[in-house]
Amino acid sequence: MISRRAAIGGGLVGLGGLLLSPRLSLARAAVPSDPFVVVLKGLYQPVGDGPALGLSSIDLGDGSYSTVPIYPVLGVPGSTDAGKAIGRFYVQMAADLCAYQIPGGSFAMRFIGSDITSTDDGAGGVWLTGTWELTILEATGIYRPFVGGHNQMVDTLHLLAPGDGSGGADEVACFCHISRP
Repeated sequence: MISRRAAIGGGLVGLGGLLLSPRLSLARAAVPSDPFVVVLKGLYQPVGDGPALGLSSIDLGDGSYSTVPIYPVLGVPGSTDAGKAIGRFYVQMAADLCAYQIPGGSFAMRFIGSDITSTDDGAGGVWLTGTWELTILEATGIYRPFVGGHNQMVDTLHLLAPGDGSGGADEVACFCHISRP
């Protein structure tokens, strides 16, 4: 078993580029199914000040978070287009906290375990494949009933070579299976 901190370490300190921060409507939405599934895809970008998520365990302005878009897969209210981002995922690459911001609210999670394989990509980067286990610490809006629940991420993450020009990580596909306690 490899810890998230050991797997990712400081390899993403040099993340560059502009943060894409679409304004998300957190209007009332139907209650999500239990479980529901979203997918994380794209190049991670650094978080500037970040939006206020209403979560006491997450400080997006502390400089330790990176972000990537969230896309709907199954059971997310109001989502009909799997090719259109519905929110943002925020993660501490070298630590253990993350947050999801999707229509209807936000939630914070802590990484609690993993079964990850690390493979050299032959170009100075590393592929991380496997699962991450998370617990849901707190939530807002329609996601409050999920506090104490679980998230199993099935992930393919490419940590890019430092000299390749992007200096970061490509979330090829991370399927997040989120369930209530």
